[in-house]
Amino acid sequence: MRLVFLFIVFFSFAFAKAQTYELGIFAGTSNVVGDVGSTQYIQFNDVAIGGVFKWNRSPRHSFRATIISANMVGDDNDSDDISRDLRGLNYDYRMLEASVGIEYTFWDWELYSGRPQFTPYLYTGLTAFHYELFALNNTNELEEYGETTDIAVPIIFGVKMSLTPKLILAAEIGARYTFTDNLDGSSPVRSKDFDNLKFGNLNNNDWYVFSGVTLTYTFGRKPCYCNF
Repeated sequence: MRLVFLFIVFFSFAFAKAQTYELGIFAGTSNVVGDVGSTQYIQFNDVAIGGVFKWNRSPRHSFRATIISANMVGDDNDSDDISRDLRGLNYDYRMLEASVGIEYTFWDWELYSGRPQFTPYLYTGLTAFHYELFALNNTNELEEYGETTDIAVPIIFGVKMSLTPKLILAAEIGARYTFTDNLDGSSPVRSKDFDNLKFGNLNNNDWYVFSGVTLTYTFGRKPCYCNF
């Protein structure tokens, strides 16, 4: 609920100063980089979908907020690592992510210039995500035992272009560095009894990746850029 409240406050504050806004959808794929499943950094494992809001504060930066729901799956049988393939573990759960931060464009992004716009961009900020917890059970399978919320640092690279003066299409790949090693059940928490159930590389935290496209609609009067 806190994440939803913060998102609403951010959204409302943006509308209090009529500038240039973008509101739209994100659609793409999700994958976890951890100790279970494929060792590839970018995989098209399952669906991720959500909403995105941007407040363009200058030709080079905008404040951005997103909420994304994704299905996170991992299967050792998809790995090129023989030891993982023989182990045969797998997981499947839903994740809900909320993120706020700054999107920086490498070239000027001026929607009111009357010219087609195109630019690469970089986004970072702070992300909170809610997900299910797993641990090995007596039959050596991953079993859900709870839910929790953690934070991550997103690093997203993309390119965007104006389809029309009002519609913006973007494609992006975004990795999230988390502060947990248990997106895949390899390092269960909350009980000392879980210590002997840990496996994999315990010195590295997990990452997860969303790859996809956004389609946003722009509105608001011609911007008068301020000091930030």
